[in-house]
Amino acid sequence: MKKTDMPTEWDLTLLYKSLTDPAIERDQRKADAAVASFAKRYRKDSRYLRNAKALADALLAYESLMSLPSAQALQYASFKKILNVADKEAEALSARLEARATKRGNQLLFFPLALGKISRAQQKAFLASPVLASYRYWLSQLFENAKYNLTEAEEKILSLKSDVSHGRWIQATSNIVNKHTVSFEGEVLPLPKAQAMVRTLPTPKRRELYGKLRAIYQDVADIAESEINAVYSNKKIEDELRGMKHPYESTVRGYQNDPKTILSLVDTVAAHNDIAHRFFKVKRTLLGEKQLVYADQAAAVGSLRTKMPFADAVKLVREVFGELDPAYADIFDRLLARGQVDVYPKKGKEGGAFCASGIGMPTFVLLNHIDDFESLKTLAHEMGHAVHAERTKTQRPIYQGHPISTAETASTFFETAALHRLIERLPKEEQIIALHDTLQDDMGSVFRQVACFRFEQDLHAEVRKEGYVPKERIAALMQKHMQAYLGPAVTVDEADGYIFTYWSHIRYFFYVYSYAYGQLISKSLYRRVVEDPAYIKKVDGFLSAGEHKSPRDIFASCGLNTVKPEVFQAGLDQIAENVARLERLVSGDRKGKK
Repeated sequence: MKKTDMPTEWDLTLLYKSLTDPAIERDQRKADAAVASFAKRYRKDSRYLRNAKALADALLAYESLMSLPSAQALQYASFKKILNVADKEAEALSARLEARATKRGNQLLFFPLALGKISRAQQKAFLASPVLASYRYWLSQLFENAKYNLTEAEEKILSLKSDVSHGRWIQATSNIVNKHTVSFEGEVLPLPKAQAMVRTLPTPKRRELYGKLRAIYQDVADIAESEINAVYSNKKIEDELRGMKHPYESTVRGYQNDPKTILSLVDTVAAHNDIAHRFFKVKRTLLGEKQLVYADQAAAVGSLRTKMPFADAVKLVREVFGELDPAYADIFDRLLARGQVDVYPKKGKEGGAFCASGIGMPTFVLLNHIDDFESLKTLAHEMGHAVHAERTKTQRPIYQGHPISTAETASTFFETAALHRLIERLPKEEQIIALHDTLQDDMGSVFRQVACFRFEQDLHAEVRKEGYVPKERIAALMQKHMQAYLGPAVTVDEADGYIFTYWSHIRYFFYVYSYAYGQLISKSLYRRVVEDPAYIKKVDGFLSAGEHKSPRDIFASCGLNTVKPEVFQAGLDQIAENVARLERLVSGDRKGKK
């Protein structure tokens, strides 16, 4: 694909022509009618609660609702808002569509709730029925989690208030943060661009720019304080109503993981924070500083000879995907050619990166590419998500999703493959920089995210005990956990704790563990592909599995036992080996310069 043929902005006409496109309303009416018809029929006809064939027919009808085009209107409105956080028309449409979708969802609540109430004997009969074989895993998950269900009326109330008690609070903080710009060296920078630039600057300028960003975080802390307390208190209420004993439980179960397994992951990583401490001690040496500060924790220690313009990054990542499997390169090319990737940062555009997909909808990828090494890794990571999303579409609609735990494993697998390819091509004098950058990613994805998980544990506990936690205390908790993983080589000040104001993941309650989970498991998958290229068939089985079985069983089919901590320890051992290698390289480099 030539550079001139490569769109760099989303073509949202793949969804709708405009916010006022009549097709939006047509799709909503179609969905309204289909949902109403289903509800009318199965509220009256309850044979599906007793008869396997009747249930199979009902599930087929229920599944057909998932393929309705109504959801893409909400996606379209949210994308318009993401590209311009000041777009009030998109925000208003999104709110109206969310309310309408909630109403439809409430009409369907009776169906899974009724199934969850059937007797254990009937549940076992349904799970053993050949007629329901294709729905067995979905039903097993529904039956297992039914004990946390409330009454239909209560579920409707929680659903109706979810946006105003959670979503709009989060959106408000995001809007306020992303509207800020930073004046730096004669340029007015959009906040996401300034955040991305920090790590690339020399030490004095890096600390200067970070100081400006930190001032913004502190400036918006009052609204973030109210927001965090509101959404955390709301979560406390819902957990208590459902009988969830721990604040992380609903997320872990929702991602189809076992809580004990995830606590084992968190404890195993935290017990090995010394690996991270060793890394940051070497980083301190590489930066030539007596002591690092928080602004330095992700700093580059040097630059590769060449930048990573988007066209060059595309060429390398596409090559890697194609060598793993030509089908992956085809997916990569198709998304780029059709305008499904938005590439560069701009004023008003949200920061970060993500991949969004849905049943019957195009897959879209958001980037904020600034032509550096991190941007290349992000491209591989998000396009890895995209490959996973597209391969999952081989499943029937009810299984086309994927829990976050497998999603992050997929993305980090592709990121790791691209990273290894880049390192292979570097001259020896750049090996230290590349190895450092590889480990930097491990520090962020494994140790930092587990530190964040522990921060969330502490903050939820304090909100539940005290009722309201002031911004100073929230920042202090963040400081404590960031210091714990960074170690003595890095000084974390009280003001650094105000990063909580913009860290979106902590608003989605323990989501962060999925990064560590995915990073450590993907290391095992990639090592096996290197040892035996034919193993990619097993990896593709995982990528295509969707939600038709549990993550534990998906990875078991790849020969990995995620129930035991040893699989996580193996990933940590690989990180420790690389830290030791970096220590030797840096030590040898310093001796050579004397």
